[in-house]
Amino acid sequence: MIAKQIKGKDFYRLLAYNQKKVDKEQGCIIDSNISPGSVVQQTKEFNIVRQLRPNLSKVVYHTSLNLPYSDKLTDDEFGNLARDYLKGMGFDDNQYIVYKHTDQDHSHIHIVANRVKFSGDVVSDSQDYKRSETLIRHLEKKYKLTELVQKEESNVLTKGEIEKCIRTGEVPDRLKLLNIITEILKQNLKLNEFVEKLEKKNINTKLNTSSNGTISGISFEYKNTTYKGSKIHKNLSWNNLKTKLNHEQKRDNNPISTIDTGNREIRKETSGIISATEKHREHDNRKPKDNLGETKGNEIKNKPKFKFRRH
Repeated sequence: MIAKQIKGKDFYRLLAYNQKKVDKEQGCIIDSNISPGSVVQQTKEFNIVRQLRPNLSKVVYHTSLNLPYSDKLTDDEFGNLARDYLKGMGFDDNQYIVYKHTDQDHSHIHIVANRVKFSGDVVSDSQDYKRSETLIRHLEKKYKLTELVQKEESNVLTKGEIEKCIRTGEVPDRLKLLNIITEILKQNLKLNEFVEKLEKKNINTKLNTSSNGTISGISFEYKNTTYKGSKIHKNLSWNNLKTKLNHEQKRDNNPISTIDTGNREIRKETSGIISATEKHREHDNRKPKDNLGETKGNEIKNKPKFKFRRH
């Protein structure tokens, strides 16, 4: 299950959006402690309690709970899940409405809640992402849902990656790339063998060098996007990779060649990786060329790779 949280200022627009889904028969209200009525009436009711904290700007709490495509819950089960989620996040004395949407292939609900409690207290948003992740892992077990388990080698998903995953049901490219590289690293390869394996997976490897000719960084090009190793995961930075690849650099004046896996050619440039031994011998006495800066592609912020684990 994936939770997406948003905090806002305007109850009316959010309620109107969800009501349009209901009017189009693409959704329904499955639980609420707000009096039934028009969007205007519901907004007024939310705002009555809101006035207990007139200086609070982002009073609207909106979260969607999205199940994997294989999982289904009844409306009653979804209602119970929503109440458990609200209580776990601190909304135990608050106004709320739970909508179920049916316009997507995966089952999901939207929760609209007031951050101001009936008592006038405010639900804290401190570390709400971390608290939500812990909570939904617990709820997956309670409701016997497919567990989305975070691997140790994965980064946290970005907001954009989560939204795309929810929208398309596809695993983000960065996490596909992480999986491919992780599997290849298990083969205990040398650097040139590692690059060749990646090439067969349509992944180009680019290495950068420092002023003294040693390798200082690594990037991977996948589906026309270049990712710095450390941005895929901290374990894929060059400092970490070179130990896994049993690579020992010689701090001398030998030029470092580049294997351009896109063109499948070996070029003598200092921004690349070390070529075959014979190539080194031919260039032992040459001075290194100008260094190239590390390739800067579209970088994706660190954020979890998930795998499904059924009960």
